[in-house]
Order: sequence, then structure tokens, then C-alpha cells
Amino acid sequence: MVSGHDLKRLMKFAEHDEWHECLTAVMDEHFGPIFEAGNFEFEDLVELVGAHWHGILWGCAFEDFLTQKFDVSGENIVDEYLKRRGWREKPPAKAYMKALRHSILSLYEISDVVPGKSMRLRDMLRGGESVMVIEHSATQSLKQWDRIAARVVEVGGKAIMSGGVLPFSFKACDILFDDLKEALGRKKSAELENIASEELRDLAPFFVLSWLSDVLESVAFRENPSLSNSDAEEIEFHDIRFPFASGATQKQIAVCLNQLPELRQENAKFWNWLERDANPEKSTIKNEKGLSLETTLDDGSRVLGNIELKGKALLLSVNSAERAKRGKGLIEHILGKLVSTPLTEIRTVSQMLADTSDSQRQELEDSIPPEIASQIMQETLDRHYHETLDHPLPALDNQTPRQAVKSDSGRERVIEWLKYLENSSGKPTGSDDPMASYDFSWMWKELGIRRP
Repeated sequence: MVSGHDLKRLMKFAEHDEWHECLTAVMDEHFGPIFEAGNFEFEDLVELVGAHWHGILWGCAFEDFLTQKFDVSGENIVDEYLKRRGWREKPPAKAYMKALRHSILSLYEISDVVPGKSMRLRDMLRGGESVMVIEHSATQSLKQWDRIAARVVEVGGKAIMSGGVLPFSFKACDILFDDLKEALGRKKSAELENIASEELRDLAPFFVLSWLSDVLESVAFRENPSLSNSDAEEIEFHDIRFPFASGATQKQIAVCLNQLPELRQENAKFWNWLERDANPEKSTIKNEKGLSLETTLDDGSRVLGNIELKGKALLLSVNSAERAKRGKGLIEHILGKLVSTPLTEIRTVSQMLADTSDSQRQELEDSIPPEIASQIMQETLDRHYHETLDHPLPALDNQTPRQAVKSDSGRERVIEWLKYLENSSGKPTGSDDPMASYDFSWMWKELGIRRP
């Protein structure tokens, strides 16, 4: 039996010559740039992202096709189909098609998830009041602060989502925001909000392109985890620990470090090591086989590493062997006999991926009783996050969370950071993973922020 929201007959109607040509043009808008950049075709997506997402992506483009007008008889396929074949559809199906006809794809933040029943969506691009959506299957896997690209339509007095729903990682959101700002002629530093519905209607292809950019980059990285820094040096994480010499103090070390123009002090115990004289030739080198990692401050300064004083030791953290050698020389030159012979820990990208493999995590979890694992996890996370509140974070412009909440702009960044923590650490309701039970509410209270 054809369900009330089935579009099979409408899809069949779209195969007619005049409409098929229009649909092909829409598909090119959604996928063309990605296919040209990656030198592959739509059929290749099945292997890259799986059959499920292949179908969802096609559905997203098809739903956009349903909203558009073309220079053909009837102009809009939904209007033309209902005019010619509407007698074949039941009232719920016709109502759904009409709703899709005028729908707009937007980015939503999820909250108040009731598994199997409903969730609340906040439009991150157009603003306005959040809406409660009736949804059965998706609410089984979605969780607090997840973000999705979706079309919310009203049918029979209830708000529902169409079939073309894409989950957006926080990184995919950043890609989308940058693309939308460029398309709308807005500055990158500007807030992206209160976009008019008619403006957003024309920007639907950017959602698919942003989602694919993020996912395909992840696929490429899993297959070949080649990663370089902004100097085109292979990523190797070096933690170099310089023990203090007998009698040396943090105060003495700090005085010496502040003599180096390359270092910018962020607090009493933390410095960013910045690039002084950029090498324009080296900075233009690209990592052709993988991804490139670069950290910059608000003023555009490139960060080469971090220095932190911990107890009776100085810790230098960098992401390449070349920077480790340069940084080590820098520290030894300025501190001299104030520090002893350093000890270095090196982790490659492959080692980090192997160290956190699913099988190893599962093996460890299976060897520990659930109640003990939960207790250990809770205590470990409590210690970690209490320390984090007083640690400078790149996501907060190298301020500590306690410092950042003192300004309005910093407070907004802290809210986004807390949402990211909850979202990335959480699991769908019903999971027995110890991480799923961690309660972040104390951090909101500790920082004096009302939880949305």
C-alpha cells in the first residue's frame, strides 16, 4: 500500500522528458562541484558513503527540485502533477506534496528529544521560535544538540520533517556557514542569522555540498591518514618535557620565556609559540595526499606550538618533528641551566588511530564491570573538566572558560563549546556506555550560564 507521504508516482512523472531535463540541472547544482573536484560520478557515492546516504542525498536534491519553477509548461512539477494526476492521490499525499512545494531547507539544532515521539528544533539560520516536530524513527538515534539539515513542513496540523534529512557535524556546520556567508556577500566574521526564507530557498545546494565535503574528507582520511601542518611537515605529535633544574622556580622560568618575542603569554603558566617571519614559499606548499592542519589566533598569527608550566617541569607541545627540533633549541637557548635534559613522547596519526580503535575500547570495557567502569569514567571526567575550566582553549581564542564568560562574545563561544562537549560525549538514549551518563549540568552552573 502506498503511504500518505509516498512520492513514487510523482518521481515517475518526473521522468517525462521536459521534467527530466530540469531534474538533471538541479542534480548538477547539488553534486557537480564535488564531482568535478573529486573526478567521480553520482553512482560512485554508493561505495563512498553507502547506499543509505546515497538515497538520502538524491532525496535532498529531488525535494529542492519540487520547490523550483522552470521555463516549461506548468513551471512547477508539483503544481503540474496535481493538476494532471492529482485524482490518483489521497488527500494526505496531496497535502504533503503541496507542503514540500513551498518548503525551505534549513539547519536545525535539536533539543528535548523524546525517543520514538518528538523533538524540538531551533532554526539556526532564520531564527524565530523553536518548533516541536513529531518524529518516530530519527528520534531513536538523535541526541541533544545534534544538528540536521531538514525541511520542516506542516501536514494535518502537525509539524513533521521530510525524508531528506542530513546530520551535520560541527565541522560540516562551519563549512556550511562559510559557504553561505560567501554566497550572501557577508563577512566571515559576521554572525550568520536571520536569513530571509526567500534567500535561503536558493541556497539548498550548499547544504548537500557542505555535507559531502565533510564526509568525503573523513573517508579520505580513514583510507589514508596523511596529515600535514601549515608548513607542509608531516604531523607527529611531540610532547617534550623539560624538568626544572635543582632550585629553579616557575617564576624564574616565566621571566626568561617572556624575553622571547616568539612567545605570547596567555596566563601565568601558558604561552603560545607564534610564527614570527612567515616563509611565503613554504606556506604555499599543499599536502596533495591528505589533509592540512593549521591553528591561528584571532589576529591571524599562526601557532607553532604551546608551552605550559606544570609543577616542576615545562611542557612543549608541537605537531611535527621539525617544530620539535626548533622548539627544543629555543627553550634550551633561553633557559640554559634552569632545565635538565628533556624527555620526548612522540605519537603519529596512525598510532593515535590505532590506540583508540573500537576493538581495543570494547576489549577494555568488557574486562571491567559496568558499575566500576561508570565510576572510573565519572571520576576521570570530573577531574578533567574541572581542570579544563582553567585551561586556555583554542576554541575560546586561547582564553580559559572562566575568562571567556566575562564578555558577551566570549559567553556565546562558551555556550557553543559546552554544547559541543555534551553532543560529542553523549550517546543516544538507552546506551549503556559510561560516557552516556555523564552530567555536564554542573559546568553550566559553575560558569554562571543558564542552560538553553
